[in-house]
Amino acid sequence: MKPASLRPFLPRPALKRRHIQCRPYAIQAPGTPALQVFDTATKHLQRERAASDVEASRKVDYLRDEVASRLCERLLDIKRHFPTVLDLGANACNIARTLATADPPNPSDPPLHTRLSALTSADWSPTLLQRDSELPYNSLLTSHTRTVIPNPDTQPLPFAPASFDAVLSSLSLHWINDLPSLLSQVATVLRPDCPFIAAIFGGDSLFELRTSLQLADLDRRGGVSTHVSPLADVRDVGGLLQRAGFKLLTVDVDDIVVEYPDTFALMADLQAMGEGNAALVREKKGLSRDVLLANEGIYRELHGDGTTGAIPATFRIIYMIGWTGGEGQPEPLERGSGMVSIKDVLEAKGEGGGSGKD
Repeated sequence: MKPASLRPFLPRPALKRRHIQCRPYAIQAPGTPALQVFDTATKHLQRERAASDVEASRKVDYLRDEVASRLCERLLDIKRHFPTVLDLGANACNIARTLATADPPNPSDPPLHTRLSALTSADWSPTLLQRDSELPYNSLLTSHTRTVIPNPDTQPLPFAPASFDAVLSSLSLHWINDLPSLLSQVATVLRPDCPFIAAIFGGDSLFELRTSLQLADLDRRGGVSTHVSPLADVRDVGGLLQRAGFKLLTVDVDDIVVEYPDTFALMADLQAMGEGNAALVREKKGLSRDVLLANEGIYRELHGDGTTGAIPATFRIIYMIGWTGGEGQPEPLERGSGMVSIKDVLEAKGEGGGSGKD
């Protein structure tokens, strides 16, 4: 007969137990972590909601159309034909409409769209991208494809390396959190010795609205909150392009001043554009009535035109051009290879100017 086991009657500490100690900890994913500044989901909803009201969305295309026109002028300054062009962050295909409908600089020149063979307009807002797909200008383009892509903050660009002869982007990349990574991907999809031309809103855009909202917050609430999303500074753009591997960089700034009857019309147009505040640190409940009324008075007092009654809003546009490397491309000389000191040239110029003055 098998003896009874004493195990059920022994106290728990007397039992031999195996202790497994777990120490949870976090491991950083490989690569440089991206700083999250914007709420990607909120921005997607803002753009989709704005594009769903087609008529209101088209009425506020004045800024995107103007910037697209100036961007195309920079493309046409390059005397070559572009077989394949990517419009990254196409919005409502404003660049495509400009190429199809704008008149060439000289009446005897061929239409602008003949400078390229195939245009791919890509955006991560399907409603905005397809908004004008039925308009007549689409039939004027030789080959135009609309492609919905994932947000570059969530997935890489779905294009093969070295597949485009030029990449354009107009007023969309300022909402990207990981801009250095996206610029590196753009350099990858470009063929050698091909340009990347883009325009984004700069850090001083809407400085009038920023200052008036801060003062209104201080006056009515005793503190300051983020009501206008932060933007890239022009001093950082050149470094970002160089870090992505672009060469022969060109960065310039253009201020576009638009007049509005009041601050309410300005903010209504920003909302209709899908350009509302999407900063992660914003207040989700929005602006109170008291702050809005105080902002209207402060804005008009500081920046309003007493003659016309209009208020100005400044949009600072940063244009950037970078080229991928290629054979036969001009290269800067090595550091220290100069034969003449710039100091000697400036001193000689100063002495010459002084003697001529006497």
